[in-house]
Amino acid sequence: MARVVVGLSGGVDSSVAAYLLKRQGHDVTGLFMVNWHDTTGTLEGDCPWRDDRLFAELVAKRLDIPLKVVDLSEAYRTRVVDYMFAEYERGRTPNPDVLCNREIKFDVFLKEALALGAEYVATGHYCRKAEELRPDGTTVFRLLAGSDPNKDQSYFLCQLAQEQLRYALFPVGGLLKPEVRRIAEEQGLATAKRKDSQGICFVGKVDLPVFLQQKLAAKRGNVHEIKAGWPKYGTSERGGTSPGAAGDAVGGGPAADAAADEGAATTIDAPTTERLRALAAPWRYTVRDGKKIGEHGGAHFYTVGQRKGLGIGGRRESLFVLATDVAANVVYVGEGDAHPGLWRPALFIAAREVHWLDPAEAMRPGESRRYRVRIRYRQPLQEATLHRREEGLYILFDAPQRGIAAGQFAAWYDGDVLAGSGAIAE
Repeated sequence: MARVVVGLSGGVDSSVAAYLLKRQGHDVTGLFMVNWHDTTGTLEGDCPWRDDRLFAELVAKRLDIPLKVVDLSEAYRTRVVDYMFAEYERGRTPNPDVLCNREIKFDVFLKEALALGAEYVATGHYCRKAEELRPDGTTVFRLLAGSDPNKDQSYFLCQLAQEQLRYALFPVGGLLKPEVRRIAEEQGLATAKRKDSQGICFVGKVDLPVFLQQKLAAKRGNVHEIKAGWPKYGTSERGGTSPGAAGDAVGGGPAADAAADEGAATTIDAPTTERLRALAAPWRYTVRDGKKIGEHGGAHFYTVGQRKGLGIGGRRESLFVLATDVAANVVYVGEGDAHPGLWRPALFIAAREVHWLDPAEAMRPGESRRYRVRIRYRQPLQEATLHRREEGLYILFDAPQRGIAAGQFAAWYDGDVLAGSGAIAE
């Protein structure tokens, strides 16, 4: 049996993870992280981490395991929150939870756990880990989707490296959420009926503009509407980009289907690099392309695909953000979920941002492979072809995708295995 430090967060998942590890005979210690003290913009009370700590203490007492507390707020602010502010300021859409796992839970926190003598670090994530022995005697660690399709959290761990996965344990990854609740109730754990946390990792649910105004000033600007009949939609290099369009225009078709049957094939008919660039380029507008219909409080507070917060009513269908220009402080919107400006057939990830969980599987320039891809948590996996070029990675979807935004992480899967990820360039 091993010495395991569990990130005891005060939630039901990490509580059951600790219980399962102890039942298996491991030497278990709970470690509670304090990562955020500021309550500006939070919507769930004055100091949510104090409640979390209380629940962690109750669980540790019930399980008869030691609980230690570590304050990682300085590292969290520097590595996660400052990154978040910087991304929004640039007009991008960050995912702080992905960074939190890479930079805090499996880096700073991991080092704290190892200093306590841990052989492994466990969390309550709904994902699984597998080990594979290579012919040369080395071990590769795989990150697999969780068994519960409604709670799979592998996406949030898409930036982990081999050395981080080596120490990781995910005790609830093979369970369904109702099973975890049942175990917690049977064991009399205080977290059994506690609601799952929401919002930003360790910060909680926030009023985003208020939260961001800690560093980003509000700035009045104009909202311009782009009509669905904007001429460039019809003349685009991309071919069809309406919802549900598929086939050869966006990298699908018979060649791609055949490649999918053989897994990560390399015999796919690939478009030229120029064509890939055209397919992956975001829609670009100027104020001359649409009429002013309102004002906003700062373009950096909005993201592609956003519906709420525009404050413009009187429409048959909802308005959605199509694009933002933070330099000119303009927000471009379109009416209706089927608006062509919301949909794109492809995306691009710069070479420096491409991350493979197993570096040995990295694609070489000129290579193409089939994977299933998601660009946000809970999105169903989408069939796609990945094309590697010198400048980076192009992902062409079989069907256009809604709300692709710069800064989001795209993660690609080979079956249940999360193979790689990267931040979308634009």
